[in-house]
Amino acid sequence: MPEPSTPAAGAHPAPAVDVVIEIPRGSFVKRGSTGRVDFVSPLPCPYNYGSVESLIGLEGDLLDAVVLGPRLPRGERIRVTAWGAVGLTDRGMYDDKLICSQGPPSRAQERRVLLFFRLYARAKQLLNLLRGQTGRHASEGWGDAATAIARARPRGDTDWSGPTIPF
Repeated sequence: MPEPSTPAAGAHPAPAVDVVIEIPRGSFVKRGSTGRVDFVSPLPCPYNYGSVESLIGLEGDLLDAVVLGPRLPRGERIRVTAWGAVGLTDRGMYDDKLICSQGPPSRAQERRVLLFFRLYARAKQLLNLLRGQTGRHASEGWGDAATAIARARPRGDTDWSGPTIPF
């Protein structure tokens, strides 16, 4: 698994994105981008989790974003810098998760984010097994935020009304 790193000299500049918070840090309730409850976790979410409403990720849902820092309320809209992205495969579908904060994350924060997504992939594998859903589950490591954004497609005004695949 690649080591995390903030943008080095010559790398893409860290882009700013507008994120809407769906799951506040510390919440046990996992909601999707439409607000529907996906599941209730036995552990609190360690990060603010939301999405970039203007972009559709590779799995057909809004592009996911993790916002480091203090707890933000559900529905909060915040402009933050995307310092990297973590790739996640869920039921065989690849999805980018932008890693955002007001300032560059420390190496320790990057390692904790990677650990969280490794554990999250295993938990989703178990949850999906219980739901009768199969496919590969894995954290694919740290990547470049600008590259992850480039893989997404613009939402447009009318071409998205929710994910096409149930989560």
